[in-house]
Amino acid sequence: MTIRNPVEWGIDAVRGAANGVGALGTTLHRPAAQFETSTPIVRQIGFADLREVLAKGFQDFGAYRTDVIFIGLIYPLAGLVLAQFAFGNGMLPMLFPLVSGFALVGPVAAIGLYEMSRRREQGLEATWAHTLDVARSPNFGAILGLSLILAVIFALWLGVAALIYRYTLGPALPVSVSAFVSDVFTTPAGWAMIVLGVGAGFLFALVVLAISVVSFPMLLDRKVRIGTAVRTSVDVVRANPGPMLAWGFIVACALVLGSLPALLGLIVAMPVLGHATWHLYRRAVG
Repeated sequence: MTIRNPVEWGIDAVRGAANGVGALGTTLHRPAAQFETSTPIVRQIGFADLREVLAKGFQDFGAYRTDVIFIGLIYPLAGLVLAQFAFGNGMLPMLFPLVSGFALVGPVAAIGLYEMSRRREQGLEATWAHTLDVARSPNFGAILGLSLILAVIFALWLGVAALIYRYTLGPALPVSVSAFVSDVFTTPAGWAMIVLGVGAGFLFALVVLAISVVSFPMLLDRKVRIGTAVRTSVDVVRANPGPMLAWGFIVACALVLGSLPALLGLIVAMPVLGHATWHLYRRAVG
């Protein structure tokens, strides 16, 4: 048994994206007059700002702990389902790419948390039920469109990860968990897979960071086109390369640490990061 051809995965992902874009076409179209015409102001931020947005993230988490924990349960449960899928279908080599892929789709999963922070900032009531208000946002079509882009990137990452495994330890699947772990850490092919996988994962994460670090909060907060939100996000990263790379490192470390105790740490890590991202947007974009 071998892992499915990553080219086939890519074709399926592109086909699904095309169908999704077609379905969203009428939703994404709105008269230009309804969009903001002013250019968003990108501010420079420092490392001290990262500490402050994290502190505010913890404050929002503390204010809505019960509701946020309810939402946060989604992340470890989804991870455990993916793990079961990986083991149950002989897809053990894809377990790490699946779990680490949370970082690529995390901005989508945190949309409801952005909404809760937005409402708290405005002095409005905010519960987990208010996260559903995102569906009534004027920019909901654009949010779906950007979510689709991240889903395609996630699918491409899985395809690349499968390709790396195929040409290092593959194409045959490991006979057991212990054999796989041994091959990964005690053979040249295993270390080649680690190096190539980490390098490719870093590039995918960098792309997602650039296009989404403030774009989703911006689409919730303002009537802007999806292109404007993505360009603004890229401009924020370009204007603040050091702090943004540090932010990406913080997110990666938090997700890794949150994943260690059977993914249960994600119940806290994901909500705090989600709330903090809203405050990062408010700090970086005027």
